[in-house]
Amino acid sequence: MNDDVTRLLAAAPPHPRRIVCLTEETTETLHRIGAMDLVVGVSGYTVRPPEARRKPRVSAFLTAKYDEILALRPDLVVGFSDLQAPLAAELVKRGVPVVVFNQRSVAEILQTIRVTGAIVGRGADADALAAQLAEGVRAAAERAASLPRRPRVFLEEWHDPLISGIRWVSELAGVAGADDVFPELRAEQGAKGRIVDPREVARRDPELVIASWCGRKASRDVIRARAGWERVAAVRDDQLYEIKSTYILQPGPAALTDGLAQLGRIVAAAARGERLPPRRAGDLRRADG
Repeated sequence: MNDDVTRLLAAAPPHPRRIVCLTEETTETLHRIGAMDLVVGVSGYTVRPPEARRKPRVSAFLTAKYDEILALRPDLVVGFSDLQAPLAAELVKRGVPVVVFNQRSVAEILQTIRVTGAIVGRGADADALAAQLAEGVRAAAERAASLPRRPRVFLEEWHDPLISGIRWVSELAGVAGADDVFPELRAEQGAKGRIVDPREVARRDPELVIASWCGRKASRDVIRARAGWERVAAVRDDQLYEIKSTYILQPGPAALTDGLAQLGRIVAAAARGERLPPRRAGDLRRADG
């Protein structure tokens, strides 16, 4: 009987050991806490850590290769966003354990990192990572406090329809020393609630435009061509920037490190009346060079 109970209790490991990550930030978090060996499948959009590109790519953001995921025998699939609810539902129907996070704020990103670590039995490592990232945010805010002024910024997540930046991007811009011209939209859960009229953006007259179009290169010509935007301070003074979406639109460690660092360099330059250079003539200015 004791042998039967022992086998019964050992039928599954105490924590998941074969994890499929439907978005990049979970993969990066597991890597940062020393648990990359647990990852058996990743999103096709994953670029960090570089070794993750060698893992089977079994999903996009809104689609998944269900049969390939099942073939990996995962004991956990982790996703992000209400937009991945249909993927989660289908996997659950097929008998796969699924956790879907829906973090929207900087504080929720840190919480998600801690919870992810706890799920895989690396709670102390995840706590340490979250504390390190939080300290980086505090340090960025201290640097921003010495800037001569806080420029007004429009954070552009998409171009048609025109969508203002999601909550954590707005919060990080504030940490970096800028004031979002649409602060009231931070509370909106979905992108539809952050659609803005280009004429209203022009009326609020941002001194900076920072574009990060999800999965697509932002266009300087598209931004400059909008009706009435020739009078916008950011256009007039050529304070038009791009941060690649992989740095800032993934709600995980990258946004709080690389993304925040790029925001800091852009905002500091604008606050001092300077401009960072573009990569190439005709491109939006960049801060990752």
